Amino acid sequence: MQEKTGEENGDEVKMLEGHIEDLRAEIASLQRQKEELNRDSMLHFEGAMLDALLIVGGQTQNRDEETVMFKLKEEVEELEKDLHLQTEMNGISVDDCKIKTLFSSGREWTHQVCVSLQCSQMVLQVDFQITETKVGRGSEKKIVGLNVVLDSDELQNFSGFLSRVEESLDLPLLFRTLRNFSDRCDERSRTFQHFQETFPSVASLPGGCRSEVMVLRRPELPGCVLFIHWAVEISTEGTVVPKINLLTKLPEQALERFPSQPVGGAAEAFQSLLRMLGAEGAVESVLRALVSPVGGRSI
Repeated sequence: MQEKTGEENGDEVKMLEGHIEDLRAEIASLQRQKEELNRDSMLHFEGAMLDALLIVGGQTQNRDEETVMFKLKEEVEELEKDLHLQTEMNGISVDDCKIKTLFSSGREWTHQVCVSLQCSQMVLQVDFQITETKVGRGSEKKIVGLNVVLDSDELQNFSGFLSRVEESLDLPLLFRTLRNFSDRCDERSRTFQHFQETFPSVASLPGGCRSEVMVLRRPELPGCVLFIHWAVEISTEGTVVPKINLLTKLPEQALERFPSQPVGGAAEAFQSLLRMLGAEGAVESVLRALVSPVGGRSI
């Protein structure tokens, strides 16, 4: 085995010393990042939460840990009550929320926020960035980017509105409209389900109770089918408008037998009922007329 010369040993020592310096620099960089993250997190909390973070981070030993944790538990329970109250008030529940700091300096921060929400049967994910600038003892926050992903069968009704929300960065408008739209859809679902259970022989929901269409068909009148089409439309400004129409499907024999009868007569009469009785009253009137004896008054 050939022994290394003094020059070779010197080169190896220098190489190892270089690796050691690189490791020291990397450790110092990671330590600075840790300190910055700890400092950033402290800026967003106060009271019992801040005290608990200081203890966990080993930055203070002058506080009673048991007392701090007891106060923290009380604060968390109070926050949970507030969250439950907000959910009951606006009908929107938060399933998950993740916040990541993308940029941090002495006075400015940029955070990425990802929130998973549910409103009735609708599930959506809202991603946005917030820039935060320290001003005096407080800070100013501003949304600089917004993306909304909706996982629902109602996506076609929301597409234009969501595009406007993402452009205008108007989160309050999104949440108000989401609640209003969801309430109107729930109203339709309850009404359809009620009438299907009340008039099971003539009313059916092929697409389920969340569908826009209820089918009315009387067994004694083959080929005669009525459709209640109940859509919930949203304008780009967030206005929610239910639109209900009665559509008819009649056999060719009936159309040939009564050529003078306008095909749209039933639809126009239904619109008159809507104006006088409202949605539930108009639909119930059609159903009661449909189940009445064939020799009596029927549609």
